[in-house]
Amino acid sequence: MTLLRPVLGIVGSTALYYLMRQAGVSVYAALVVGAVLSLVPACLAMLRGHRPSGLEAFFTVLLFASFAISLLPGDERFLLAKDALVTGGVGFWFLASLWWAERPLAYQFARPMVEGRLGWPRDWEGLWQREPWFRRMWRTSSTLWATGTLLDAVARVVMAYTLPADAVPGLNLAMYLATAVVLNVVTAVVYVRAGAVGRARRGRATTG
Repeated sequence: MTLLRPVLGIVGSTALYYLMRQAGVSVYAALVVGAVLSLVPACLAMLRGHRPSGLEAFFTVLLFASFAISLLPGDERFLLAKDALVTGGVGFWFLASLWWAERPLAYQFARPMVEGRLGWPRDWEGLWQREPWFRRMWRTSSTLWATGTLLDAVARVVMAYTLPADAVPGLNLAMYLATAVVLNVVTAVVYVRAGAVGRARRGRATTG
C-alpha cells in the first residue's frame, strides 16, 4: 500500500493522456494535464495529514519533479522526454550517495522494509561497521541502480525524439516497470551471492 498513491498517479496520468488525445486535445496540453493529475492522489493524502516516508516519499518527490519539469518552456518533444530528467536525476542521486552520504541509497531504501524480515539479518548498522562484504554489497547495489536508471534516462530521450508522440507515454510507463523489475532481479542476485538473504534463518538454525 505504501506505493499505491504514486503508482495511481503515474498510471492515471498516462490513461488520461490517451483519453484526451482521443478527444482531440493536443499532445502538449494532454501531457501538461496528465502531469497535474499525477499529483492528485499524493496531494489529497497530504491534505488529510498523511506524510509520506521511505519509498513513498521518494516516488512522491519524483512526481512533483516531473510536474515542475512540465512547467519549463519547451515543445512537446521536450515534455515527452521529461521523465528522462527525473530518472537521470535518480541515477545521479544513487551515484552521489556512494561518496557523500553516510550510507548508499540502496541501503537507505531497503533497510526500513527488510531489516530482520524475509530472511534478512538484523542489526544492519552493526554489520555495516564490522563486515566488509556488507558494505561492498550495498555499494555494488547502488552502483547498479545508478547505472540502470541512467541508461533508462538515455532510452527515454531517444524514444521521445525518434518515436511517434502518442507511443511515448505508454512506453514511458512500461519502462518504469521494466527498469524496476530488471534492477530488482539483478540486485537480488547480488544479495544472494553475498550471503545476506537467508542469513537470519541460518543463524537461528545454528543457534538451535
